[in-house]
Amino acid sequence: MKKFVPLTVLAALAAAPAHAQGQNDPAGSSPLLGALNWVQGTLLGNLATTAAVIAVAIIGYMMLVGRFDWRRGIVTLVGIFIIFGAVTIVAGLRSLAGG
Repeated sequence: MKKFVPLTVLAALAAAPAHAQGQNDPAGSSPLLGALNWVQGTLLGNLATTAAVIAVAIIGYMMLVGRFDWRRGIVTLVGIFIIFGAVTIVAGLRSLAGG
């Protein structure tokens, strides 16, 4: 019974609509949004693509010479997928939240 009450409360809170996602941007946030869009463009643009290509090339070279640490290589590749999939991941999370 003790576990039932917190689970019920959690389920009720999870079912509540997320009002913050439906609101407009606050007044005066344009410079901040511009800066964040610049950061996003930098992290997902040519600079990030070049860094990812270099990282994959280094992993390939390390495999070629037999000095490959599997854990570091997998972590690097997962990081690359998360960086370039960030927009899709956030869009999926927002759609799950009802936004």
